[in-house]
Parts: sequence; C-alpha cells; structure tokens
Amino acid sequence: MGAVLSMGCGFLLAACTVAENFSLSPKETAISSQTIPIGIAVAQTSNVALLGQESVAGAEIAEQYFNQHGGVNGTPIKLVFQDTGGDEAGAINAFQTLITQNHIVGIVGPSSSQQAFSADPIAERLGVPVVGPSNTAQGVPQIGAYVSRVSASVVVVAPNSVKAALKINPQIRRVAVFYAQNDAFSKSETEIFQQTVRSQRLDLITIQKFQTTDTDFQAQITNAMNLKPDLMIISGLAADGGNLVRQLRELGYQGLIIGGNGLNTSNIFTVCQALCNGVLIAQAYSPQHQSAINTAFSKAYRQQFHKEPPQFSAQAFTAVQVFVEALRMLDKQQKISTLPLAVVRTRLNQKLLAGHYETPLGAIAFTPEGEVIQKDFYVAQIKMNPDGQSGSFVFLK
Repeated sequence: MGAVLSMGCGFLLAACTVAENFSLSPKETAISSQTIPIGIAVAQTSNVALLGQESVAGAEIAEQYFNQHGGVNGTPIKLVFQDTGGDEAGAINAFQTLITQNHIVGIVGPSSSQQAFSADPIAERLGVPVVGPSNTAQGVPQIGAYVSRVSASVVVVAPNSVKAALKINPQIRRVAVFYAQNDAFSKSETEIFQQTVRSQRLDLITIQKFQTTDTDFQAQITNAMNLKPDLMIISGLAADGGNLVRQLRELGYQGLIIGGNGLNTSNIFTVCQALCNGVLIAQAYSPQHQSAINTAFSKAYRQQFHKEPPQFSAQAFTAVQVFVEALRMLDKQQKISTLPLAVVRTRLNQKLLAGHYETPLGAIAFTPEGEVIQKDFYVAQIKMNPDGQSGSFVFLK
C-alpha cells in the first residue's frame, strides 16, 4: 500500500509540475470547446512521407469511425495534425506545437524511431502521453513513463521473414545485409536480422551501409554480388529501400530479398515498380484478421482508397483507438471537462497502459513500461500487377 501511495503522490507531483510549466489555473480544463484534441505528429513531407501518409489515412479513418460511435461518451474527438518532416528537428517542433499551442491530451507519433528518440523526451518531461504508431527500434518505450507504442518491437517481428525465406528456399546459406546507417530504426532492425541469420546457422558474408537519402547503390550491390549471396536483407525506408531493390534486380540479382519494416508500404510499388515483385516483408497486421473492428476499418479503408489497408494505417488507427477507449474509461470516472489539462494527461496515461483493446491488429495490451503485447504476426510477399505500378501483399501460410 505504501508503494501505491508513493506512486500516486509521484503522479500528482508530476501533474502539478506540468501545471506550473503551463501556468494552469485550477479551473483550466482539457476541453476549451466541444471536442477533445488528440495530436497526430507524423511525416507528411520528406523521404519519410511514404510511411507518414499511410499513418494519416489510418488516423483520419479512426477519427470518423469513433465519432460516429459516440466519441468519448458523447464528446467528439478532434485530431490535430502536425507535419514532423523527416528529421529530428521537425518532430521536436511538431511535439512542442501540439503540446504548448494546440493543448492536446496526447500524441500519436512520430513516424520514425529516429525522431522518437529526440521528440518523445519532450512529451515525457511535460507529462504528455505518447503512443508510437510505427516506432519499432529497441529502447523506444524505455524513453519514459509517458511513452508507449502499438508497433511491435523489431525483435519480435523481423525474424519471421528470415524463417519464411528459408521455408521457400531451404538451400539458402549465404546472406548479405544492407542497412541505413543514419536511421535509428534501421540500425536496430539490422542487428536483429544479423542475429537471426547467425542463429539459423547461415553465413553472413557482408554488411553494406548506406544513407536514407542515397539514390545510387551500385557500389554496395557490386560488393555484395561479388560474394554470391543467396539472400539479401534490406533495412531502410521506402524510398531508399525501394531504389535498392530496383537496382539489385537491374544489376542481375535473382535470389530472394527481405525488406524490413520501413519497406512495409504499398508506396514502395511506384519506387521499384515491377521489380518489387517477390520481396518478403514481416507484418504486424493482416487485413484478413477476423474481428468486428478490423472488418469496419478494412471496409472504410477500401471504400476510400480502393485497395487493402496497409500495416501503418492499421497501426495509426489503433493508436487513436487506445486513446479514445482510455479517455472513455477516464471520463466515466470523472468528467474530463472538470479536470485540469495536466491531470487529464497523467490519468489518461495510467488508463491507457492498464487497458486491454480489441483492435485491427488483434487483441493488444501494454506492459507497465509501454511495450505493446501482441500475439499475431505474419509474413507477406509482394505480388506486382501486370501494369508494374500497383500490387499487393500476399500473406504466406
């Protein structure tokens, strides 16, 4: 009991500290109008935008869906979007604007783990809950007590694609790895891929580095192909990763290619076009998952975009969902409109971490430090259409 009381006092102290930072009066509340503002800080421009645009789509579908289903006990939510761009400074600026000017109750974002390590500490310091929709690098939830994520760690997801490749071609022995050395997620993911290669008793014959801003990969590809690999593994983002896939095929590589989570978007199709065909990518979401919420989400996405929903859209929908459901629980205990903003943020974070949610990703919950607990994972292989511009992720059994 003493520990619980101490923890409660700690939360109250944090709330008071934040209130002082914002100069809140006792009567100032989280809702200045008839909506509850939730921040969406994702990349809408830059080389990360191919991922962030899918997050925007999923979040917007969530806003419409949950408001049609009563919002927060009758009060609509209002998503407030800020573009993080592709770098740390953009994410920091977006977080600061959402917190100090838009007065949001929590933030969904940012798009990349690289940005999370810079921007999340700002929210942590000010006591604002953050749910990462696409941050899978090791260490993100450990940034602080107000940081969680609905995107499963690369430790859990990445090994599945290597095992799938071996199932397709048991003769694989020699593996070449490529990764973007200027991206925190890619560096974290490649470590897991490399560990998996070794644990499967395969030969890691070369590790080739590049930058997310690179467009010419001929030197790295030549170095790797001279060693005659059976499998290529790429950790990068959609633009650079897609170009790397395309150039691998153009330079004659015919073996299997594994793409990391940064390539897990249909926006890659226009980058490597017909040459995307056959790339393997592990998934934390399947449009075929059987649940009422996924059926509703998938239907709404297909009606708007005329294609199957991708993982990043499903994860952004889920991030908004956990905020909404936690807000509903909090509001039932005490009307949010009666509480100071700092108190709403603190209590919202507690409710969010304690909840269990049935989402498009399946049933999820959180560890006390904010790591998502998720059961279902998949591997898909890209199948391009004859037009060379469109395609789909075909899930392997």
